[in-house]
Amino acid sequence: MKKSMIIMLFIMLSVALAACGAKKETAGNSAGSSVSEEKNVTLTVGATPVPHAEILNVVKPILAKEGITLEVKEFNDYVQPNVQLYEKQLDANFYQHTPYLDQFNKDKGYDLVKVAGVHLEPIGAYSKKIKSTGELKDGATVAIPNDATNGGRALLLLAANDLIKLKDGTGVAATVKDVTDNPKNLKFKELEAATLPRVLDEVDLAIINTNFALEAKLDPTKDALFIEGKDSPYVNILVTRPDNKDSDTIGKLVKALNSDEVKTFINDNYKGSILPAF
Repeated sequence: MKKSMIIMLFIMLSVALAACGAKKETAGNSAGSSVSEEKNVTLTVGATPVPHAEILNVVKPILAKEGITLEVKEFNDYVQPNVQLYEKQLDANFYQHTPYLDQFNKDKGYDLVKVAGVHLEPIGAYSKKIKSTGELKDGATVAIPNDATNGGRALLLLAANDLIKLKDGTGVAATVKDVTDNPKNLKFKELEAATLPRVLDEVDLAIINTNFALEAKLDPTKDALFIEGKDSPYVNILVTRPDNKDSDTIGKLVKALNSDEVKTFINDNYKGSILPAF
């Protein structure tokens, strides 16, 4: 009899504990997923420091409310963020535009995908030696990015400002070999995009991506001799892999990056140097 009562009490205690656990799991779970699914979710995103990492830091508290810890891993090059994303060392990255991603996928055989557009960084021309293009001397040295899409983008900008002419039909894939008319006999120096601000003392003109210009304390709205217009197609995007592009966590990151908080931050902090794309 005593044995039966002990067994009965054990069963009743087990049921009570199970019910208590169920209540804890349900508490604060209006989204429909369990607390265990919401807690301890870490999202690692690769980014260049300015403005991408700065923008990601704005959304950290937004994601924290969703149970997501955002870790931002900073890079100073345009290659490793894609490589590490493909190798699953990152969950996503934020630093590039679609033409660059398309070319990178083609060159590497990757299948990385865009999940959202966030902002536009016009590329511009900078110099410490001249104050207008009319001062460019014959044989002047012009530094441009050495990656396929940004190099072509730089050449298109030079062509739009009548410094060179490019082969008809040439787009963002343009190279210096596509220059058909070069009235000032400009000499092109192709360098990694991140290094361009550091060579301003050595060249007559450099075409610099806005993120690297800002890191070098250059103000695109004041210091650029000329710059892309607002109709530029090179929107900076959040990129991830096919295996996680539709995940709930990535969806929440997209929503946060396209939020009013981010739009306000971009407008207030970059004063037109960077433009929201949503």
